[in-house]
Amino acid sequence: MPTEPTDMLIAAAEALAAPLPQTPSGTVLVGYGTEEELIRYAVTPGWAVHVPGHPGEVRQVVADAMAREGRAYVHVSARANSAAHALTGGFELVREGLDGVVIAVGPTLDPVLRATVGTDLAVLYTATIRPFDEVGLRTAVLAAHHADVVLVEPCRPGASASYVAQTLVHVPHRLLALGGAESMGEEEIARAVRDFVR
Repeated sequence: MPTEPTDMLIAAAEALAAPLPQTPSGTVLVGYGTEEELIRYAVTPGWAVHVPGHPGEVRQVVADAMAREGRAYVHVSARANSAAHALTGGFELVREGLDGVVIAVGPTLDPVLRATVGTDLAVLYTATIRPFDEVGLRTAVLAAHHADVVLVEPCRPGASASYVAQTLVHVPHRLLALGGAESMGEEEIARAVRDFVR
């Protein structure tokens, strides 16, 4: 069951209200459900951009960002995954597969996992889109039989498409960018993925 949106906001408020670290803290901005704002920071150099998919991840990314120097934008979604994941700042391999790679960003993970049941697709998860984990993506794509990549983000299509293209510039590949995934149902995602992969 998805977590109520208020749980995501409460998690952000609690993390922001926590005592500041003794070392210099970073600048942290939190936005709620504002795709335009997410896109703006995603294309602005010098910002780390996080899209946590669970209240536990919200607390972690806010606390980590406040403990570091630099600037971070945290996008809090109206949806949440059923479970938190340990965040490393890069891609986590959630499901193995050889027919291609699906990237699920933040709260799109649960719908993506349901939409790809029965396929032989690798599913990568991340709550951090900037910096972009080039090594993690390249490793997963080279391990697959087909260099087919499906990018599922909770914002307009293609927000991270250029980063995928740059990462795989020397790897012949195909890319399907799905956006607005907060309003897309798993059946729509499943249909798009099924029509795309070989």
